[in-house]
Amino acid sequence: MRQPSHTPHSPDRLTSYFWSGEVLRSRSVAGAVLAGVVDLPVPPARLVADWEREVVSRLALQPGDVEALSLPRARMRWPDYRHCVQAASDWTQALGLQDLLADSDVALMACRGARYHHDGAQYGAAAFCNLFLSEDKGLDVHFPATGQRIPLVRGTVLVFDTGQPHAVVRRGSSGFAAADFAPEQDCSQVFLTWELAIENTCLARALQIAFDTDAATALQLDEEQVWRNGAQASVCPDSGRWLP
Repeated sequence: MRQPSHTPHSPDRLTSYFWSGEVLRSRSVAGAVLAGVVDLPVPPARLVADWEREVVSRLALQPGDVEALSLPRARMRWPDYRHCVQAASDWTQALGLQDLLADSDVALMACRGARYHHDGAQYGAAAFCNLFLSEDKGLDVHFPATGQRIPLVRGTVLVFDTGQPHAVVRRGSSGFAAADFAPEQDCSQVFLTWELAIENTCLARALQIAFDTDAATALQLDEEQVWRNGAQASVCPDSGRWLP
């Protein structure tokens, strides 16, 4: 099992405003991504074929799309599902996150690459734990603010702040390009994802999250959002650069 990797905080001052019960709180956005590789059994061939059919026929994924697959359907054909969950749980517990996955919602997702984005406007109260199930297809998860590029292989596992911009791009590329995910390319990735409560003490400590960093602004807002250097900002979907 590879040890997790950390990167320094971004020089940008990023603030996530997130729902905590019925009130908005503020917090820092983690500049650390926890990453490793765990041993996973190869998914059954008929399950992989089923995923491919869903990606092509039901979801009709286009370049950059990320959509949900049916987890109950997959579990019926997936005898090693529990092994995969246990591998991810063992890895997170080794990071000091206790049995956080057991208390978190899990979904099965598929993507055909992913444009640069952050998820802080919908999931500001969470960090994501992603466990990739597909083989190495020459793709990386890229975190442009930290500079991390993490190869996607079977067993790649990540924990990261939803407010941190990220994308799934072709290895060696300088950004997201739809042409890298053309219909004839075998480039879909399937992964399990858990929503981890960002206010969990162990998780906040591991990601070095500081809370109530801008309580005055939080009181004036009515929806989750991410600000950069004191103003709301979005991400360029092709390059990952922050836009004013």
